[in-house]
Amino acid sequence: MDFALNDEQLEFRAKVRGFAADVIRPVAAKHDAEESTPYEVIKAAREHGLHGIEYMRRMGSDPDGMFGIIAAEELHWGCAGIALAISGSGLAAAGLAASGTPEQIARWVPECFGAGDEIKLGAYAVTEPQAGSDVKSLRTTARRDGDEWVLHGTKVFITNGGIADVHVVVATVDPALGHRGQASFVVEKGTPGLRQGKKESKIGIRASHTAEIVLEDCRIPLENLLGGMDKLERKLDRARSGESSGRASNALATFELTRPIVGASALGIAQAAYEWTLGYLANGALAVDPLEVALDESSSAGRPPLERQGNQQVLAQVATEIEAARLLVQRAAWMGRNGIPLTGGQGSMSKLKSGQVAVWATRTLMDVVGPHASTAECPLEKWFRDAKIYELFEGTAEIQRLVISRMQVAEYAERLLEAAAIAAEAAEPQLGGSVSATAS
Repeated sequence: MDFALNDEQLEFRAKVRGFAADVIRPVAAKHDAEESTPYEVIKAAREHGLHGIEYMRRMGSDPDGMFGIIAAEELHWGCAGIALAISGSGLAAAGLAASGTPEQIARWVPECFGAGDEIKLGAYAVTEPQAGSDVKSLRTTARRDGDEWVLHGTKVFITNGGIADVHVVVATVDPALGHRGQASFVVEKGTPGLRQGKKESKIGIRASHTAEIVLEDCRIPLENLLGGMDKLERKLDRARSGESSGRASNALATFELTRPIVGASALGIAQAAYEWTLGYLANGALAVDPLEVALDESSSAGRPPLERQGNQQVLAQVATEIEAARLLVQRAAWMGRNGIPLTGGQGSMSKLKSGQVAVWATRTLMDVVGPHASTAECPLEKWFRDAKIYELFEGTAEIQRLVISRMQVAEYAERLLEAAAIAAEAAEPQLGGSVSATAS
């Protein structure tokens, strides 16, 4: 067991932090205010090896699973909205990788990023107005009509929705089968019947394009069904016969693999807020400490802010919470990369804890800084706005708790069965000997 990052990982972290400081932060306020997609930053990320196919390959070949979460944290340290604009296409690529054939992956994944100076985008469309975190309740339908699929429905809160070159859409083929009657489809930009609906104006992550997409009798070729017809028909036959596949839906599987990345992203915001507050207090800011003033006004009045006991208590707790959440993220990422089943809800734990830490830390640090923290001139105001989404998307905090609870109960039941089987096996020779002695 080794908790230290190796030299290559440390060098990569320094590289991404440098990019975040030099390229992202100078334009973060502009894109946040304009709610604009930062194409120039995405292009720069490609030039720095932080976007595109080669970057995805590097993440996929990382034996420890650390590069992805390092990049997510450091890019979000720069700006959460811009970081999502850079990395948002990766969710569509993950959906393609989870469901597609090798030929489909080779064809469509590059279309999520583009090549050279050309920037392309991908979108993963799952969420619906009446089915936010509950993928079993999706109502978008896919109906086969000859050599085409006809898609109909509405998706909401889709990153890159409507502006993406490739939309991976999860739709229901057989509503009676719930999530086991669903499939994933590729819908290209410009396909008749696909249009962008309302673009969301959000409280935070405003540089990341989020919109509704509407599918109205949208016709796509048969080969745009990810995994192909044979695979879908086998899946539907198993579901109709009541046979268990032993697998979650592809949408759920994709989310489970990406949750540690989301957790790391939230921690980038918390770490940025923590580091800025340290600098603010170290530079002699007049942070109010009502507790110390009430207890001993004369002793606290002349103390530098970093020496005030109340501030020290808060900073220590923030640092501890960030480190604890980071360990959960690192463990889940390592497990996922090495094929270790997340049977205890480790992926959801990492996302739940990190999202809560980001929201709590930014709010708590604003209290330390005082009234200045509520102004647009203070970066804590933006980090506070950005943090909230990490308790909501890719499964709300409430959904994460349900997932963790159910997985923990299932894991506990499995352990009881294993223990009973071991006890029964151990008892067999004794029973055999007793029966033999009685018979003789």
